[in-house]
Amino acid sequence: MIKTDILIIGAGPTGLFTVFEAGLLKLRCHLIDALPQPGGQCSEIYPKKPIYDIPAYPEILAGDLTDKLMEQIKQFEPGFTLGERADIIEKQDDGTFIVTTNKGTKHQAPVVAIAGGLGSFEPRKPPISNIAEYEGKGVEYMIKEPEMYRDKDVVIAGGGDSALDWSIFLADVASSVTLIHRRNEFRGHLDSVDQVQKLKNEGKINLVTPAEVKEITGEGKVEGVLVHKKDEEPFTIHTDHFIPLFGLSPKLGPIADWGLEIEKNAIKVNNALDYQTNIPGIYAIGDVNTYPGKLKLILCGFHEATLMCQSAFKRIFPDKKYVMKYTTVGGVQGFDGTKKEAPKAVVKKIE
Repeated sequence: MIKTDILIIGAGPTGLFTVFEAGLLKLRCHLIDALPQPGGQCSEIYPKKPIYDIPAYPEILAGDLTDKLMEQIKQFEPGFTLGERADIIEKQDDGTFIVTTNKGTKHQAPVVAIAGGLGSFEPRKPPISNIAEYEGKGVEYMIKEPEMYRDKDVVIAGGGDSALDWSIFLADVASSVTLIHRRNEFRGHLDSVDQVQKLKNEGKINLVTPAEVKEITGEGKVEGVLVHKKDEEPFTIHTDHFIPLFGLSPKLGPIADWGLEIEKNAIKVNNALDYQTNIPGIYAIGDVNTYPGKLKLILCGFHEATLMCQSAFKRIFPDKKYVMKYTTVGGVQGFDGTKKEAPKAVVKKIE
C-alpha cells in the first residue's frame, strides 16, 4: 500500500505543479498516470510544440515545460506510479480513499486530486477506407519528433490550431508542406491563419481548400494521397507523410464510474471555493473539470492547483492553522532539509 497526503491522478503540467504547491504546505504527493512518463499530452503528443502563454516564457516547448516542472518539484520528492491507470476508488471508514490501478497497485490518501487532463484519448481518424494499412508507415496522427520530417514531403489535413501550428513549424523543416482543409475558413487563432496565408504567399506552404483526402496510395508505405477538390477532377499529391490532425476524442475512462457529477465529459466542481467535487475529499483540477466560465488552459490549471492545495491542507489538518508566507520572504524548503533562502533585505541609511 502506497500512502501519501495527496494522491494525484494525472501527471500532466497541472498535476506536476500541484506537487510544488503541496510541498510548500509540507504535504507529500504521489502521482498515478497511465502514460509511461510524466508530462501528459505535453510529453506524449506534442513535446516539440511551442507554447506561448506560460508566464515568464515568451515561448517554451511542451517537453521543456515538463522538464522545468520536474526540476521545480524534485525537492519535494514526489512518488510516481506510471504506466498504470487508476481504476477503482473506495472510501474508507476513516475518511481516506484507496485507489487501485488496473495492475493492482493500491494507494491510500485523505485527499485525491484528479488532474487527468482530457482523460484517456484517441485521435479522430478521417473516413479514409485504407488509412489503417498505412498507420506507422507514413500516416501519423500526432507529431512527437519533428526532425523525422526533415527534408520530407508532408501533407497535413485539418482546420484547427494543431493543423495550422504544425504547418507553420514544419515549413522550415520539411522539403514541402501541403495543408488540406475541407473548408476555406479555419477554426484556429487568427494569428496562425494569417501566418499560414503569409507562408502560402511566400511559396513555403501549399494550401488546398476546400478539399479532402479520400485515399492513400503507395506500396508498403505512404507515397501519395488522392485529393478531391470541389469542381475539379481528383488528383494525387506525392508525399512521404500524411498527418491528419482532427483532434482527440477524450474519454474519462473508469473515473466516469466513480459517482462524480459529470457534465459533457468533464467533472463538475465548486470553483467558488476550492475545486472540490460532489464527493468531499475528491478534487478535480485542470482540463478534466468544468464550471461556469471554465477555460482549458495550463495557466488556469496552475491556479486551480494552488487553491486546491490550501483546501486540502485544511481537510488533512483541521485543527492546524496555516499562515501563508510568500516564497520571496520565506524561501522554499524541500523535504530533505535543503532550503532556497529568500534574499535578505538590505538596510541602508540615506545620507
